[in-house]
Amino acid sequence: MIRCEYHRPASLAATLELKSVIAGARVIAGGTDLMVRLRSREVAPPALISLRSVPELAGVREEEGLRIGAATTFTDLIADPDVARDYPVLAEAASRVGSRQIRNAGTIGGNIANASPCADSALPLLVHEARALLASGRQRREVPLRDLFVGPGATAMEADEILTHLILPPPDPGCAAVFLKQGRVKMDLSIASVAVLLVLDGDVCRKARIAAGSVGPTPLRLTEAEGVLEGEVVDGDRVKRAVAAAMGRVAPISDVRATADYRRHLIGVFVRRAIDRLLGREAA
Repeated sequence: MIRCEYHRPASLAATLELKSVIAGARVIAGGTDLMVRLRSREVAPPALISLRSVPELAGVREEEGLRIGAATTFTDLIADPDVARDYPVLAEAASRVGSRQIRNAGTIGGNIANASPCADSALPLLVHEARALLASGRQRREVPLRDLFVGPGATAMEADEILTHLILPPPDPGCAAVFLKQGRVKMDLSIASVAVLLVLDGDVCRKARIAAGSVGPTPLRLTEAEGVLEGEVVDGDRVKRAVAAAMGRVAPISDVRATADYRRHLIGVFVRRAIDRLLGREAA
């Protein structure tokens, strides 16, 4: 474990001031990822800035959709009635993150800012077209979540910026979404995962949003597969074409946890299963 300064500011303004004056400082909330990297000496920041005592960054608020503080834990997210009512796919994904202990400590902001390709919360946020609010001592700006991820562990945030909130627009009337994930064991990181959101008018798809994890350098929106579905009757042939488009878009790797071919196969299975489930053709 490396030695570094530790700061626990009590406001967002104080947090941003520390971030601006201590070059290379890292913010920490639950620490479920960062502490592992510190112990292995993968990172060695000069200071840690805790978000635990920053009230502006915790909790969920209804605000023309939802405004989720970056320091909101997965446990609090799962328990929030507005999330459960309007964005149940996000609650479902949050409930699949690690163990109960991890969910009690880990935060949605950390899951997103770490920019892991297998971040469970990223997929429901992507299909709901979430936006990330970023702040520094110089500026405040808003970035569509799909533009925030730029590579494995890399985001579009500037060195002095932090992620403060995630904004979810109001859900489309009649929308429904599904999250599916496969790991080696129950609490494992995903080998492959998918979120699918559809707005249906009978069998006609008015809107489709599909996202996949662990099959590319970042969490991915599968826009080609979405385009196959939108404005069309979702029959068996249309589903096959969407599956093929999804499998053709992903770029998985082989590692100790799964082969690239198996990951690509899972994406096809999950996209088909999710669409069938949303059409009522498969039991949940």
